[in-house]
Amino acid sequence: MARILIVDDDPALLRLLALRLQYEGHTAIEATNGAMALSKLDHELPHILITDLRMPGMDGLQLFEAVHRRFPLLPVLMLTANGTIPDAVNAMQRGVFGYITKPFEGVDLMREVDRALEVSSALGADMPGETPGEAWREAIITRSPRMEKVLVEARLMAQSDASVLIHGESGTGKELLARALHASSARSREALVAVNCGAIPENLVESELFGHVKGAFTGAVRDSVGLFTSAHRGTIFLDEIADLPLAMQVKLLRVLQEREVRPVGASKPHKVDVRVISASNRKLESEVAAGRFREDLFYRLNVVGLTLPPLAERREDIALLAHHFMRSLAKRYAKSLTAFAPGGLEQLSVASWPGNVRQLQNVVEKCVVLCSGTLIPVSLVQSALANQGADMLPFDEARKEFERDYLTQLLKITNGNVALAAKLARRNRTDFYTLLARHQLDSANFKT
Repeated sequence: MARILIVDDDPALLRLLALRLQYEGHTAIEATNGAMALSKLDHELPHILITDLRMPGMDGLQLFEAVHRRFPLLPVLMLTANGTIPDAVNAMQRGVFGYITKPFEGVDLMREVDRALEVSSALGADMPGETPGEAWREAIITRSPRMEKVLVEARLMAQSDASVLIHGESGTGKELLARALHASSARSREALVAVNCGAIPENLVESELFGHVKGAFTGAVRDSVGLFTSAHRGTIFLDEIADLPLAMQVKLLRVLQEREVRPVGASKPHKVDVRVISASNRKLESEVAAGRFREDLFYRLNVVGLTLPPLAERREDIALLAHHFMRSLAKRYAKSLTAFAPGGLEQLSVASWPGNVRQLQNVVEKCVVLCSGTLIPVSLVQSALANQGADMLPFDEARKEFERDYLTQLLKITNGNVALAAKLARRNRTDFYTLLARHQLDSANFKT
């Protein structure tokens, strides 16, 4: 059964909706306004959202736009009175899934809900906490709405053979996501071959990827099929693709265009049927601009893209991951660990994590190895964290930092045009100048 977020400023109608959905076996998450609904989304991602169109403060359409920016695949149903049907039709033209006219019959409500749930299911909108055991994503431990959005997009991309480019900092789990995408695809019964492009010596890259025939070069004492041929009818994962030498980029582009490989020393190519997933911790757009990566290859690889958030931007996952690593590592090292002592998880939750999930696993492993009791003490966590400081700013400092970054971005977009920047920010010009002065920003410095 599904989780359904319902939003209405009328408590009686909200309760009626909840009871009807619960009667059908669904879980109803209630919110009385748009701001509360957004905070609920930060905690857990529903299968669908039902919202009233007319509400004080943030109305239903504004809520839809805020949700759609973050979760573009989440189906949204709009509740509307008879007099606002034109507004509901306009909302559907902007992407709202459907609308329900008040007063409504229970059967009409459930017809629209079932229709939205069919789409949600087809998009693979699996919810945190409900389906973590599904084989395709079981290795990815998360309850973060941002990660759930990435997984929904990955599930959707898996239904085609389009090339996928995954971007994310080192240690964010790019290979895990590639394996999940492969496991959810029609190629899941065939092999996924993972290649670290930066780990292969430059003079061996072509042979490793495309194979060679016996005698092709010194040391080629037997034929080798190469990794692309090994991945025939399956998926090849090219990790750290930005490290691929330019000469090899040309040859890879030809393989992708012609769908055939020619082993080193061979006279004829042979066809391969391979789905390509690539990944990089560097922005390939910047590598293209710097002349280090071919633009035509970039577009071949980046038919669709996924971006993994760093661990510092999904802090709700830190405790979940720490417990997962503690349990699996305790089993490996035959330790009788049950939990972190009070305060331990808090220490982990505010650390900076430049190495992301991989670094968190390393820190937890140090704690497990050195712990002699059943609880991991705070002192051991602090020791394992070494000199990492807290990364969570006080609220006032965080707000000031956000304001300055926001103003800087507006001035860059408008080339220092204060009137236009104030309009985009929906502030009057006097207030905007006050904000600039507060952060010591001179609009003249942004004029080009």
